Amino acid sequence: MSTPRPIRIPRRPASGASEPGPDPSRSGASSDEGRVPVPERRTNRAGTQRAVRLTVLYLACLALLYTGFVLIDRTVPGGSSSPAGNGLDTFSALAAILAVGGSLLSLHPAPRSVEVSAEATVVVGRWGRRHTYPPLDRIDAREVRRYPAGLLSSAPVVSVELSGGPSPLGTFLLEDGLVPIARRAR
Repeated sequence: MSTPRPIRIPRRPASGASEPGPDPSRSGASSDEGRVPVPERRTNRAGTQRAVRLTVLYLACLALLYTGFVLIDRTVPGGSSSPAGNGLDTFSALAAILAVGGSLLSLHPAPRSVEVSAEATVVVGRWGRRHTYPPLDRIDAREVRRYPAGLLSSAPVVSVELSGGPSPLGTFLLEDGLVPIARRAR
């Protein structure tokens, strides 16, 4: 018996083929009827860059501290005992939990993008969650903190509180200019 041959199934229609669906020219409908407007997708490059670089910096410091403590443990008298007896296993597990938790915590507030349309503003979170807010002209955005361009990001980044609409109050690290922001009173 021969082995089955893999079958390639195209994900997109061929360039010459049209997509299935009703033909607007036959039904008498205009070509714009029934189409959902495509939102403008604004990528949050500087916010993502800042979050990723801050995470790398955090993990490097944590690795340096972990290495230092392990070296101290191994060089002190009695430090060559089994790792279970001196708590090194527990310390390693705690370091791993801090690494994962801290990474998630520092990456979470920087969304991937902001989708802007006439009906709503949608913030697409780091892990794919979508937060829906009113359109840009009615959105309530307040600046919490401003970070200048520098080592952590190539463009200014603003910590913004967005509210209104079906989503609750959310704080996001956004590249300056992605949403109109009411300046913080000082």
